Amino acid sequence: MGPIEDLGKAINGIAEGAGRSTVGIGNRWRGGSGVVVEAGRVLTNAHNLHGDEVRVFFADGREADGKVLGADGDGDLAVIGVETGEAPAIGWGDGTALSIGSPVVAIGNPAGNGVRVTLGFVSGLGRAFRGPRGRRVAGAVEHTAPLLPGSSGGPIVDGEGKLLGINTNRLGSGFYQAIAADAALKDRVAALGRGEAPTRRRLGVGLAPSQVARHLRRAVGLDERDGLLVRDVEEGSPADKAGVAEGDLIIAAAGKPVASADDLFDALGSVAADADLPLTLLRGAEERTVTIPG
Repeated sequence: MGPIEDLGKAINGIAEGAGRSTVGIGNRWRGGSGVVVEAGRVLTNAHNLHGDEVRVFFADGREADGKVLGADGDGDLAVIGVETGEAPAIGWGDGTALSIGSPVVAIGNPAGNGVRVTLGFVSGLGRAFRGPRGRRVAGAVEHTAPLLPGSSGGPIVDGEGKLLGINTNRLGSGFYQAIAADAALKDRVAALGRGEAPTRRRLGVGLAPSQVARHLRRAVGLDERDGLLVRDVEEGSPADKAGVAEGDLIIAAAGKPVASADDLFDALGSVAADADLPLTLLRGAEERTVTIPG
């Protein structure tokens, strides 16, 4: 038997092992994939969810209704409670041990349409992607194992079928991203399984990017400034209560300059959720500071 046949045999073994842990999420026309992480618990991407009740499709053809136990929309993770039956929990590997060129096997069960298994290599580390709500999620693994639509939420695994990451984002041109399986991910999964969704500060505003703000200010004869233009304010939101208004330009948060949405999210994350957050605004030509209460 030659090396190609040996490789094929190894991938088939992974399919028969970790493939049994990989499930479909949603329905056969819309949804994604997931992976059994312990008896009664399935991990998937938050963007695969469409309500609290979820249909789960197992590799052996069984179907079951599950319930969302915890979801982190900003981090694009969710844990579903479901009767996993004989589907084994996947073993945890070490996603932090990956390096450029490390081989990875990607597994999906797109919306319950059957397990797919592909081979690729790590092409980048420490990458970032946008979560469903626009926040930047750092520390992703970039790889080249091909994935069908509906494979997000499924695992990438090592040669022993152990979890290295959770696929989440398609970059196009044959590149994909996965949330690395590390101690922090394991803790997050356990917390979501207990129904403990992370608390992140929100303002309740719609924003336009800095280049739009500069163009609009120039159009009405105001000095150009880097910042985020407030397009709308949610009634009753923290921003509304603090006096933020449509047309304001956010130029600093928590004492840090704001030139992009990432700057704002970083500033929000730097202040405890129960602490006051100062925002510096330009309202026309007037600079003012408001306080978002903790």
